[in-house]
Amino acid sequence: MIFDPTPLSADEEKLREEVRAFLADTLPDGFRPGLGLGGRHDPEFTRTLAKRGWVGMSIPTRYGGAGASTVRRFVVIEELLAAGAPIAAHWIAERQSAPAFLRFGTEEQREWFLPRIAAGECWFSLGMSEPDAGSDLASVRTAATRVDGGWRVTGTKVWTTNAHLNHFAAMLCRTTPQGEGDRHAGLSQLIVDLSDEDVHVSPIPLIDGEEHVNEVVLDGVFVPDERVLGEVGQGWAQVTAELAHERSGPDRYLSVLGLYRAFLDVHGRVPDDVRAAAIGRIGAQMWTIRQLSLAVARALDEGEAPAVEASLVKDIGTTFEQQVVETLRDAAGGEIDPGGPTMFDVLLAECVLNAPTWTLRGGTTEVLRGIAAKALTRGAR
Repeated sequence: MIFDPTPLSADEEKLREEVRAFLADTLPDGFRPGLGLGGRHDPEFTRTLAKRGWVGMSIPTRYGGAGASTVRRFVVIEELLAAGAPIAAHWIAERQSAPAFLRFGTEEQREWFLPRIAAGECWFSLGMSEPDAGSDLASVRTAATRVDGGWRVTGTKVWTTNAHLNHFAAMLCRTTPQGEGDRHAGLSQLIVDLSDEDVHVSPIPLIDGEEHVNEVVLDGVFVPDERVLGEVGQGWAQVTAELAHERSGPDRYLSVLGLYRAFLDVHGRVPDDVRAAAIGRIGAQMWTIRQLSLAVARALDEGEAPAVEASLVKDIGTTFEQQVVETLRDAAGGEIDPGGPTMFDVLLAECVLNAPTWTLRGGTTEVLRGIAAKALTRGAR
């Protein structure tokens, strides 16, 4: 695995300052930042970003996008996440769905979906996880049966973020019954309209009372042939390629930046030795992980598919996030007041409840370390 050092150019730094100025003018005083992916689902904010060309940035101009590089998108996303901005409405659509349509979609699909994604008007969820399957996507049981003009889909997906609010979901389905051979064969991606009467969405309440993830029951929903994404039977290869975009971004280490900043506001002005050490260690680790993530973005711009490197960034990043929560909790004295009086107390309480999920989303730590270990083993032979 290779992570080439890559500084930002002067033009990329200028873009960063533009985004910071926009956020300073747009987010209200006293704004409570979201924790990375925990930003609110705010269609109006999404449309405002889209008008500036900051949604679906990597979509070519002929499809309504900015035609920007992966690194320029990285710069914008990093600032949005650092501010805890409400980006949930367009997040999946522009992070994964748009690149998937560009790489695997038909021209008809690109012409229909991509301009709507770039305008902030088309929102996506991902339908991968299933009950009792854990992180083993090869255990997918949602079945798509061939019928006249398309597919009839039956099954259940879980942990489907914002399916109650979004328009479509890219569902990983089994289009060929599983045999004794390759368990990853026979999987396909189908674009399901979440407003279809045969799609039933139910919230899964989380420990903090939030209801942004869902169970999605597909009760024989019809998906026409023109809504098959990529090739039938190639779903596993497509999902694996898409995960390089999901696993390596700044969302994998910035969930705790708001907490870190709030800690500095309360405890960082004149820190004692213990707190000073914690502040320095977290800052250095975060910067190092950022450099790894930025290197993957550069590799994507150069046409590479750094799936293994992305897996490593995700593993390191989300493990780091969990460690930060405990480090700052200990450095603050272990007291938590979930209702305040400071923003640090509020965010710390939220982090303590949500941090256990961070090493699960996008692939468990065990799965990602297995991917990295196999790559290192092959390289040593």
